[in-house]
Amino acid sequence: MLEIIIFSILIATILNIFIKRFSIPTIIGYIATGTIIAYSFELHDAIHSKELKEIAEFGVVFLMFTIGLEFSVRNLMKMKKEVFLYGALQVIITVVFFASLAHLLFSIDLKSSIIIGSALALSSTAIVLKLLNENGDISKVYGRKVLGILLFQDIAVIPILLMITIFSVTDKSVSSLLLETLFNAAILLLGLFLTGKYLLEPFFHQVSKTKSNEIFVGSVLLVVMGASYLAHSFGFSYSLGAFIAGMMIAETHYKHQVEADLVPFRDLLLGVFFVTVGMQLDFGIIYQNISTILLVLPAVILIKIAIIFTLLKFATDSRIALKSAVSLFQLGEFGLVVFELSFAKNLIDPVLGQVLIVMVVISMILTPFVLKNISKIVDVFDYTTEESEQYSSLENEEKLTDHIVLIGYGRLGKNISKLLRKNNMKYVAIENDIESVKKARKQNRPVIFGNASQKSVLESVNIKKAHAVIISVGNSKKLHYICKSVNDLRENAKTIVKVNKYEEQESLKELNLSHIVVEMEKTANAMYEEAVKL
Repeated sequence: MLEIIIFSILIATILNIFIKRFSIPTIIGYIATGTIIAYSFELHDAIHSKELKEIAEFGVVFLMFTIGLEFSVRNLMKMKKEVFLYGALQVIITVVFFASLAHLLFSIDLKSSIIIGSALALSSTAIVLKLLNENGDISKVYGRKVLGILLFQDIAVIPILLMITIFSVTDKSVSSLLLETLFNAAILLLGLFLTGKYLLEPFFHQVSKTKSNEIFVGSVLLVVMGASYLAHSFGFSYSLGAFIAGMMIAETHYKHQVEADLVPFRDLLLGVFFVTVGMQLDFGIIYQNISTILLVLPAVILIKIAIIFTLLKFATDSRIALKSAVSLFQLGEFGLVVFELSFAKNLIDPVLGQVLIVMVVISMILTPFVLKNISKIVDVFDYTTEESEQYSSLENEEKLTDHIVLIGYGRLGKNISKLLRKNNMKYVAIENDIESVKKARKQNRPVIFGNASQKSVLESVNIKKAHAVIISVGNSKKLHYICKSVNDLRENAKTIVKVNKYEEQESLKELNLSHIVVEMEKTANAMYEEAVKL
């Protein structure tokens, strides 16, 4: 087993280093790794291991948790039209169309057809949002439409997973099963809601007072896995509990720090999940059905684009509608989750499952290349004025640009923020003392709780687009870590750092920071100037 683990990590690392040169997502590297080790060690039967399945499923659990973190009620209400109108219509129409096609044209049984239609309606949240964030298109009008539809698709995953559970139960009537499901869901939601409203904030408050990273990470894992286990004990998927836990934490002060701490666990376990997907690929079946794959996949893509384009055409101009539709052409990672779960519960024929999984993987491989050239692709069909300079007004207000990032909200940080407000300058502060954060939030100050040495926390305040970064942290060791992270994200940009003594200034010189202010030197100069005046 140790040999297999080492070999898997080696292959995954080498493959992902190679494919990243072509902007192919690492998901594909993990799937390829699974296929290689399955054939190298003859591990096709290992996928049926209950332990491996549960470990792999927790990759999806952590993904659903981080998605839940983005689903605060306030954010959803700001995008209600994009999410609940366009997103809902896209999912419903696409599910009905593909399910009808599968049932009537290909004579697939109704339950399997509905599952297939549901999976084909979903796009890749992980890949599309990552690429749109990287190229800045997430702030454009079409980026906002895409984001809204993806958010609803992520919400739709929960009822789809519940539907698979209902379809797989054969010893109860549908009506009694629905009543039991609704009753259990009500108890689960009520229990988690009360926990989140009255216990979660005080619990994290006590944890953060310890100022121990390992205790904080452990407490977050406890909340995620505890909520997942609770949902599973009521007959739901682990993912549902994780999603609700994410939504609960999204309403607290700890959202950004929790997300930063959970991302490594999510990515690692998601890697395991996609490795298990790769282990299921049977090239014999793929070879026998290659003509079907090459005919059906383009048809699915074109139908999906046509549905989304038609929906958005009534709400915006044709170019934006087309760019949004083309951005969402692919089948997504949750499609793989749906097919894998359905396959495990014998709801989809194994041969059909292989064909569908390969279709998803191929569409995901194509996505980075399509999104990088989306303007050129759309130009072929709609050569109207480029809307690259058009930004959603609401998104533009929410996303800070040309602002000041203030790291450290102690006495010095508060005085700096006071000067920034006095001069009407936009700023956001990061502080890892929860008491200071709570006091600042009560005064409506833009202060978030987080560890500024973690790049994901810095990225959450859009540090790359900031006018300047001011770092005023007393702990010398933490200061160096923070400066290193800031420098990695915005090298040679304006960064002002306060240090206590000359030795600290020397240790930071290698980072090429624009301004280092030595507190001892400034204090000495100020005292000297006052003495001379006297």
